[in-house]
Amino acid sequence: MTGLVEKQREHFNGIAATYYAARRGANHLALKDLIWAEFLRDKAVLRRPGLTVLDAMCGHADAHDLLSRHLGIDVAYSGFDYSDEVVARVQRENPDLEITQADATTFRPTRQYDLVTLIGGLHHVHDAATEALTRLATAVRPGGHFLSFEPTHGNSVFGAVRNAVYRRNALFDADTEQGFSTRSLFAMFERAGLERVDVLYPGLLSYVLYYNPDAFPKLNVGGPGAVRRLFALERPFMRGALARTLSFATLSLWRKPEPERPAE
Repeated sequence: MTGLVEKQREHFNGIAATYYAARRGANHLALKDLIWAEFLRDKAVLRRPGLTVLDAMCGHADAHDLLSRHLGIDVAYSGFDYSDEVVARVQRENPDLEITQADATTFRPTRQYDLVTLIGGLHHVHDAATEALTRLATAVRPGGHFLSFEPTHGNSVFGAVRNAVYRRNALFDADTEQGFSTRSLFAMFERAGLERVDVLYPGLLSYVLYYNPDAFPKLNVGGPGAVRRLFALERPFMRGALARTLSFATLSLWRKPEPERPAE
């Protein structure tokens, strides 16, 4: 696995500047805010000041801003990423955040957190995903939560489409990246001892058009108003079976059970 992880690091270092710039565009940011506002609006269980957060494969530390803004709390945040280019940028632009360089496939937590987040990272280490997720689950305190946002497919045709895109689009590295079927993603979390709390399937047309402007610039048409109108049309369906089948992404919250107390 070491060779694949190093290949992924080099690939992401090479596209880091393009990735960063594209994902500061108005349409992408509007869609991201809509997705997270929808998912976190009823998550009172996470709305505790000082929430301790480990952001695995943290990228540009988006989870810090998203959680702080949409939960309305200050979070005790730390994150890690394998890309030295990304870590250097985040440390330079956010010196108050605790960001380190580490490999998710070998990372061993030294403490436990109220919340572990993994946003769009697990598919980058697809061949070691089960092992990485199992280790990260140990970083969740009993009664704590794990938040995941991953590219997924709910049918084999969409899975084939994604694999074809990964092979042909230079932004992706087909040797190391592979999306999960929704079923296989859920099975990994269950094997890691986590219980599903909530699921949203936001990977519909708005996601296809606006979430990856660096990969598909020709689809990034219209402005934030168009993003909001399309999202409003899709929003009522994002938790249903049809969305699960048609979605290219899954946002989910999981809980680590607390140990059963011995009977008195």
